[in-house]
Amino acid sequence: MGSELFAAGGSHIAITLTPGQGGVFKVTLNGEVAFDKNELGRYPTLPDAKELKAKVINMIDAVTV
Repeated sequence: MGSELFAAGGSHIAITLTPGQGGVFKVTLNGEVAFDKNELGRYPTLPDAKELKAKVINMIDAVTV
């Protein structure tokens, strides 16, 4: 997932992977939680991954336009 998000944002984003316990998986974009496994009770699905990538692209487009 990290590589997919980096591919979407390229040099415009920084990705930090922080080890956790109990299968933690949380994606935060500019301080906003975009996905939280604990909240949803599941890992991201393919549609979730596509939505996260789209959010990254939209955030970058909003800043660079």
